[in-house]
Amino acid sequence: MTDPKDDDHEFSEGEGFGDPYEEFDIDPPELDVDPDKVDPVDSRVVADLLDEGQMADDEVDVEQLIDVGLNYVRINRFEQAADTFERAAQFAPDDSKLEQEAWTNKGAAHAELDEWDAAIGAYREAISVDEDREARSASEASGQRPQASEHAATAETNLAYALWESGRSEQALEHAERAVEIDERFAEAWFNRGFFLLERGLAEDALNSLENAIRLGLRNSQVLDEKARALEELGQYDEAEEIAEEAEELREEAEQELIQQRQEQQEQR
Repeated sequence: MTDPKDDDHEFSEGEGFGDPYEEFDIDPPELDVDPDKVDPVDSRVVADLLDEGQMADDEVDVEQLIDVGLNYVRINRFEQAADTFERAAQFAPDDSKLEQEAWTNKGAAHAELDEWDAAIGAYREAISVDEDREARSASEASGQRPQASEHAATAETNLAYALWESGRSEQALEHAERAVEIDERFAEAWFNRGFFLLERGLAEDALNSLENAIRLGLRNSQVLDEKARALEELGQYDEAEEIAEEAEELREEAEQELIQQRQEQQEQR
């Protein structure tokens, strides 16, 4: 993930169940759920329904199952989400994009619960999907290294954040660097890299990374706060003050939007 002061964690988007979100319902037909027999947000329902001894792999729609996990996330049921994503990973084809997506989301769910060891383990599982593909490709003597899957950069970025939270800052920077190598247009990866470089006193390199993140569209109060800090470290105090003021304006705007959203939700009830 990105700024350690920000509690959001990077999940995949999935297919979703429509917007606006009204009510969680674990009812994709592939799961054969009878809503008259189970509570759709029961913490055990996914594990019970998808017991490997009762359901064949080809009877499970893994994409739908990932969507179930994402909807648990949307209602802040992160323990159930983590369990659902783990089940999705188990039923996904080996070394597939879906397997990597499921493990990455499982890590993010654990991160929301501050379960950093579990998050780190899940992210490493996601990263290993590409490593397994590379090993298979080498054994097949194809001569070509397979391209990293689309969730690899997110897994590396989230792993970097989890490692930082666990006090392993040097390893965190290594994985932030890896995320940028995988996808140089991933703004969150550049932000992570900038933050960790700044923590190590490398303000100039950090500033370059933060500016890359901003150019790629990640312009929020957290990014601007770090840019202001880097500018201060470099002695560029006037520009740092301007950036800090802009960060405060964005923070106030975000707070007002949050208040408005909550008021609208209350009115809809």
